[in-house]
Amino acid sequence: MAMGKEFMGCSIIERSSFVSSTKVFLNHGKSFNNNNMFWVKPLQKRRVLVPLRKVVKQPVVAAVSEDLVKAVSIVSAPEEKAEKFKVRAVVTVKNKNKEEFKDKIAKHLDAFTEKIGRNIVLQLVSTEIDPKTKAPKTSNEAVLKDWSKKSNVKAERVHYTAEFIVNSNFGVPGAITVRNKHQMEFFLETITIEGFACGPVHFPCNSWVQSSKDHSGKRIFFSNKPYLPNETPGGLRSLREKELKEIRGDSTGVRKLSDRVYDFDVYNDLGNPDKGIDLARPKLGGEKIPYPRRCRTGRLPTNTDLHAESRVEKPLPMYVPRDEQFEESKQDTFSAGRLKAVLHNLIPSLKASISANNHEFKGFADIENLYSEGVLLKLGLQDELLKKLPLPKVVSNIHEYNRGIIKYDTPKILSKDRFAWLRDDEFARQAIAGINPVSIERLTVFPPRSKLDPEIYGPQESALKEEHILGSLNGMTVQQALEENKLFILDHHDAYLPFLDRINALDGRKAYATRTIFFLTYLGTLKPVAIELSLPHSGPSSRSKRVVTPAVDATTNWMWQLAKAHVCSNDAGVHQLVNHWLRTHASLEPFILAAHRRMSAMHPIFKLLDPHMRYTLEINALARQSLINADGVIESCFTPGRYAMEISAAAYKSSWRFDMESLPADLIRRGMAVPDPAQPHGLKLLIEDYPYATDGLQIWAAIENWVRTYVNRYYPNSSQICDDRELQAWYDESVNVGHSDLSQESWWPTLDNVDNLVSILTTLIWLASAQHAALNFGQYPYGGYVPNRPPLMRRLIPDENDPEYAIFLADPQKYFLSALPGVLQSTKFMAVVDTLSTHSPDEEYLGERTQPSIWTGDTEIVDAFYEFSAEIRRIEKEIDRKNLDTSLRNRCGAGVLPYELLAPSSGPGVTCRGVPNSVSI
Repeated sequence: MAMGKEFMGCSIIERSSFVSSTKVFLNHGKSFNNNNMFWVKPLQKRRVLVPLRKVVKQPVVAAVSEDLVKAVSIVSAPEEKAEKFKVRAVVTVKNKNKEEFKDKIAKHLDAFTEKIGRNIVLQLVSTEIDPKTKAPKTSNEAVLKDWSKKSNVKAERVHYTAEFIVNSNFGVPGAITVRNKHQMEFFLETITIEGFACGPVHFPCNSWVQSSKDHSGKRIFFSNKPYLPNETPGGLRSLREKELKEIRGDSTGVRKLSDRVYDFDVYNDLGNPDKGIDLARPKLGGEKIPYPRRCRTGRLPTNTDLHAESRVEKPLPMYVPRDEQFEESKQDTFSAGRLKAVLHNLIPSLKASISANNHEFKGFADIENLYSEGVLLKLGLQDELLKKLPLPKVVSNIHEYNRGIIKYDTPKILSKDRFAWLRDDEFARQAIAGINPVSIERLTVFPPRSKLDPEIYGPQESALKEEHILGSLNGMTVQQALEENKLFILDHHDAYLPFLDRINALDGRKAYATRTIFFLTYLGTLKPVAIELSLPHSGPSSRSKRVVTPAVDATTNWMWQLAKAHVCSNDAGVHQLVNHWLRTHASLEPFILAAHRRMSAMHPIFKLLDPHMRYTLEINALARQSLINADGVIESCFTPGRYAMEISAAAYKSSWRFDMESLPADLIRRGMAVPDPAQPHGLKLLIEDYPYATDGLQIWAAIENWVRTYVNRYYPNSSQICDDRELQAWYDESVNVGHSDLSQESWWPTLDNVDNLVSILTTLIWLASAQHAALNFGQYPYGGYVPNRPPLMRRLIPDENDPEYAIFLADPQKYFLSALPGVLQSTKFMAVVDTLSTHSPDEEYLGERTQPSIWTGDTEIVDAFYEFSAEIRRIEKEIDRKNLDTSLRNRCGAGVLPYELLAPSSGPGVTCRGVPNSVSI
């Protein structure tokens, strides 16, 4: 508690020059009145804090510094009459690092118009109601001082002051209103009020304040003290409702970029039918194709299809509420990535146009040259040709980036062993310690069976037989292996088979629906024992299924490598479209929209979730613009092509369940763990060295303990949860609007007790932080070398009766490379996953918060958060220790990559580690 109080202000105020240089002593407890002065009880010795790792510059709480806050003498008021006295606000504004020319003009204009009264105006609002007016007590309006004088200050943060006159019976300020009469918006970081008996009052704002010419109303900011709805002080009730009403909007009109309105819509903006029927895409969301909802923009419909929303193409920005847009350092990271994508897309196009025979890699050395020599050098393009490119800005930036921008970094998969990707044990290891460790399941029935309708998709039985795997089970029978939990499966059969006819009809796309059987060895590692490759059933004599087993000679070795590549391609699509995009990005968006719409910023649960919602709406909007749209990166680079998002939607309808999205529930559902109360996390893993699960369970438990402490603080009993109208409205809208297509399912948890609230919140924080990190930040380290994890395949495996079989026998390496993505597809894909795997410099990791000591006014919760942070640091050390343990062969060994995707902290860049608080890339 002392730690929290130390930061919350009661001790800060005593050390500040504001108090020491005046005759004012503010009351912290017991007090007496002597000569019209207040006296304060002396402070106990302060506790020393162990500092957290500093990631972003924390704003200075400028209200306590001598050069910013001058002494103000306060005369106490006789009880019979309220006297007036002065209090001081210190306002911290965050400057833009880069200003466009129009911004500079507007800034100079604002400095000039300050002198004629076009100022920034603030007003304090008390938590108390004035008994005479029946309205909240307010201060006078005060103007921010010295804006024009400080307009040219280049510091990242600039501190301004304002002075208020309040009555001595004003009470405690609970809100502050801000009106911006300037031309330009500004980013308001914090406001600190000094001069009240309670000590400094902090207002963490972290918001863009628009000019009154764009938004005429006053902005409302609440202090950091959390209030449940029924505990809201009288002076703040109407403001609480007003703020929420403004954020919800009225569901009409086209949204402006400066708006901060949160609303729902369907995915009807992925296609562009006005440019041709080939770019039309079905609407996702609704009875026909169920899907989560996304943020509404209100754009006009297309000319061709009134049910499709018109598109905004890059570089024009997509609408998200203003405070959801990337900050500058994040924008810089993403724009640098876009620059790479343009270069790597353009240059292979030039190569293809220069030489029609140069579409494919001629050998593995060609792929490795992308890292050692770079694309430009390999192509032999000279600076003269660069000058002719229709991208002057890009060309000028090439030298700024010291030419590194056109050369790929060596992916981590090649860093320890260049040939690791060829080995069966590495292929199997990546199923539990790679970029998609959440698809593997324990096999309970052999042979496996499909759940698809046999009338449409043919027999449900697999082509796998006991003789295919018996020789690889170390002397066990298949039944013994099943009973002893030794068999596991990567089953993508049902995800792909309904789409294969259409996928294989696309130009340059060839795919199977795959099943891969693994055997758990006595060393605790997996080995692949059989791969089943299925094509659509087209008649009684059709060979629609084939089984490939590990190699016995040179020919079967290449067959086996091709089969593994097809498995990886299937897995890459399911990873990207289902486990990554759907289960983290898309499924979280409705909960984020509803949180802003239904829970006040002063609601304790909003404060808990706030860092885990950062940037998600923005990155999802960018995905709709460039990644998952018609002819976007996902369609261009992954096997399903134009049917990619339909595969995602099919998974949402058939297998997505919120109650199974918690880590323990997911592990049990997939048969990777069984309930066991004697174990630390209440379950026993059936593969003990399952790096994603072992690290994940530690992080899950830490999040759950933190959330339970937090929830118990505000909801001592379940009836208070049921009575919290904002909390109930949030969950109701998340389910019944944001996930309305599945809202009637019986598996949704009910929000009627403490345990369910803890489970729901823990699941959301887990998905936004650790689950997303595990699925995202290894994309380039593992996928940046395309043969390891090809995102698409262009050839099937030839049969002895196929005309291509002779070509395959004559040059199997050439055939293998021709089955992988070509130069253009590979380099484009590599550029994009490089960007998506990158941490920005302003990343905020699990266990960290901006303004960690003042994000809430509840000192007990501040202390609990520091304990949570310390536990996350402890887990990180434990992960580091496990990665050096040679008995854990799935994360340590000769040429084996350590499993760091759930190691909480990271530096900027592509690091293959780090757990940001939110889905922010």
